[in-house]
Amino acid sequence: MTSSDFPCKDSDYQSGFGNHFSSEAIAGALPHAQNSPLVCPLGLYAEQISGTSFTAPRKVNQRSWLYRIKPSVTHEPFKPRVPKHDKLLSEFSQVNSSINPTQIRWKPVDVPNEPTDFVNGLYSVCGAGSSFLRHGFAIHMYAANKSMENCAFCNADGDFLIVPQTGRLWITTECGKLQVCPGEIVILPQGFRFAIDLPDGPSRGYVAEVFGTHFHLPDLGPIGANGLAEARDFLVPKASFEQESRPGYTIIQKFGGELFTAKQDFSPFNVVAWHGNYVPYKYDLSKFRPYNTVLVDHGDPSINTVLTAPTDRPGVALLDFVIFPPRWLVAEHTFRPPYYHRNCMSEFMGLIRGGYEAKADGFLPGGASLHSCMTPHGPDTKTYEATIALGNEAAPHRIRDTMAFMFESSLMPRICPWALDSPSVDHDYYQCWIGLKSHFVDNTETTSLHNGHTQTEE
Repeated sequence: MTSSDFPCKDSDYQSGFGNHFSSEAIAGALPHAQNSPLVCPLGLYAEQISGTSFTAPRKVNQRSWLYRIKPSVTHEPFKPRVPKHDKLLSEFSQVNSSINPTQIRWKPVDVPNEPTDFVNGLYSVCGAGSSFLRHGFAIHMYAANKSMENCAFCNADGDFLIVPQTGRLWITTECGKLQVCPGEIVILPQGFRFAIDLPDGPSRGYVAEVFGTHFHLPDLGPIGANGLAEARDFLVPKASFEQESRPGYTIIQKFGGELFTAKQDFSPFNVVAWHGNYVPYKYDLSKFRPYNTVLVDHGDPSINTVLTAPTDRPGVALLDFVIFPPRWLVAEHTFRPPYYHRNCMSEFMGLIRGGYEAKADGFLPGGASLHSCMTPHGPDTKTYEATIALGNEAAPHRIRDTMAFMFESSLMPRICPWALDSPSVDHDYYQCWIGLKSHFVDNTETTSLHNGHTQTEE
């Protein structure tokens, strides 16, 4: 494939979030006035893909109609993939993963030397819940150096949110093609078949997967009608199709965390036209409109939520995707970095580029950290000391050349054994806080505190 095969301008896409889209690679390919006519235009097959149950409320119901040269059912039986992929999970339990409240940090992993595509380079780090029960999440990472060849991947377990850190991704989907660069994200909904090419060679990044729900734009509340991620900035592919014979083409299906393969003689990307609101899409994080305090105190990180996968409880997320982009810090008489915190949510952080304002060193692009439910975390010693040394007269400061992010969940993650045993684990992470010293000054001269009671000295 060449760069001309993949869209590079916003105008090459459709825009919007949650819209009902329609797209034709050949004019007249979409049927009129109905979804499944006796004979579709151009002799195509009509096929629906449902992202929600048929009877889900209309405001959350997601489905699309695909008009394709051959239907996706035209394949041989699925068989367990050989060799087996041993580092993917979609159900987390005592049998296959561990709990650990310690703050954990991983250094960036090296891209493998041997040829490795996206599927083989994908591995689970942590998660909670179960794809079988349709409730939970998984966090994966990937490191690859090779495009997928004569195969496509399909995730029957949940939606993928992919955050590339190095190397562009050329993604072919049943709805069309997407070019995703570091600094952008892409959402590949449950059930869609896709293939990933790596035009720059080595690539690595992060993946969040949610089971039983989909990502939504967060409510804005008192912010009003505008701000954060604007719906118009989400981009959806336009229809394109392949019609050539592809003998031995392999569909790789992730089903219950295991991989299965089925052979067929054609490309799954043979959709000539489609319409609906269940689609892959991407977003450029540089278009995010961040909000921040303009007087005192540090705002909660939820103010920078890009997308949320909600639970049934209002305001409680199965998984939030939050970013820490370039922005101004202007608060007066305020400790401007993130505050020290113990959270009922669990926080997995990654760094796409630059540095992170709460860590002076050690947290590198391509690395990650996990601060689980109620585990203390916050700025390291160097950051704290440098901040208070500036005093109350610190000038407004713009954070530049950075893009950190957080996957935050209300569920407590279990950690995969290979993630705990990885050579990339930073076993000295805790040392970044050990140097924090007491700055307490007891300036009382006539009183002392004893057993919780204030007593006056005579």
